[in-house]
Amino acid sequence: MATTTRIPGLVLIDHEIEVPLDHANPGGPTITVFAREVRRPGDGDDRDPLLFLQGGPGGESPRPTGIPEPSAWLNRALQDYRVFLLDQRGTGRSTPITALADKTPQEQADYLALFRADAIVEDCEVLREQLHLDRWSLLGQSFGGFCTLRYLSAHPDSVKEAMFTGGVPPIGVPVDEIYAATYERVMDLTARHYRAFPGDRDRMRALAERAAAGRLRLPNGTQVSADHLRGIGAPLGMTGGSEQLHYLLERDPDGLGFGYDLAELLSFNGHSALYVLVHEACYADGGITDWSSARVRPDAYLDDPSLLTGEHVFPFHVSADPLLAPFQEAADLLARRDWPQLYDRSVLADVDVPAAAAIYYDDPYVLREHSLRTVEEVPAIRPFITNTVLHNGLRLMPEEILGRLIQLVRGQA
Repeated sequence: MATTTRIPGLVLIDHEIEVPLDHANPGGPTITVFAREVRRPGDGDDRDPLLFLQGGPGGESPRPTGIPEPSAWLNRALQDYRVFLLDQRGTGRSTPITALADKTPQEQADYLALFRADAIVEDCEVLREQLHLDRWSLLGQSFGGFCTLRYLSAHPDSVKEAMFTGGVPPIGVPVDEIYAATYERVMDLTARHYRAFPGDRDRMRALAERAAAGRLRLPNGTQVSADHLRGIGAPLGMTGGSEQLHYLLERDPDGLGFGYDLAELLSFNGHSALYVLVHEACYADGGITDWSSARVRPDAYLDDPSLLTGEHVFPFHVSADPLLAPFQEAADLLARRDWPQLYDRSVLADVDVPAAAAIYYDDPYVLREHSLRTVEEVPAIRPFITNTVLHNGLRLMPEEILGRLIQLVRGQA
């Protein structure tokens, strides 16, 4: 069933569907998946549908306010489409991850294994069929791009156009190779930051000493170790993130508000459980991850506490978080799981769906080098590379990014 509400400048149509928890077992337990359709007043069913696939994993879709107008990228999309904002399984108004406390670690791991791109895409197919849509266009941001490529691999006939923003994933690349390369990119961005703000390196080292002495805590009481502290490098992957980092480091760590500011910048802090627990698994196009970020971290980190990390998940991200600590055994089981492949190279090599990708030159989350290797294997994708923005380019430059993608998939650029 669908319910309709109106806010200034927008019509919102809410859709909830039931899908199998495990699509390989359609007769088994089900979960609810939610999607919000967004239209401009006066737009009807004849407007082309666009499915927005959010970054993550574990990120709910944006909540439009319509005051004074939708967010910039959504406003641009609504010029050409009616937009479906999907709450990927386990997020937002879709069935949350709540009923795991009474399960064994193996049962928890088996449950969480069902929240990768392959399952999300099957949910989308159920939604598309229930909406009676022959095909729809896709816009995948970050992890949403992983879902988009899986969609092209599994159900190309359901896709009219496919657009990627900072999210063309590697195909068949061992996860250790992926994370080793992301360390190199983050180290480069860290060096750039310290060149721009020379005093920040000493401030970071002093803060790391405080953390090593057990004198750095978050407002919820979580003790931040020196290694955990390195995660404040995550914003370096976003345009404006370097400035955010500087504004944190120039603060007095004895101030009452410092812990709140620190919590906002730390990687994986305050994000969904899925973002932490299945993060590495979402990069695994086959194979075992085995806490790859922890294993391949360069030796340089042993001697220099000022070196930062980005989207690199470690076991302590689970054990040190009071809400996630009960899932530590399950997380270890997921790390030892032999994951199936996400992408079918033979299908992708021949797919004829118009596709385009914005690739950010210095992106430390989805690396340019890996994305371009994928583009070579998927000739349908027309890329453009920009160094004017980082991973948040869609939000910052909607016309330059989304407008250009729309032109590319329509052969207008």
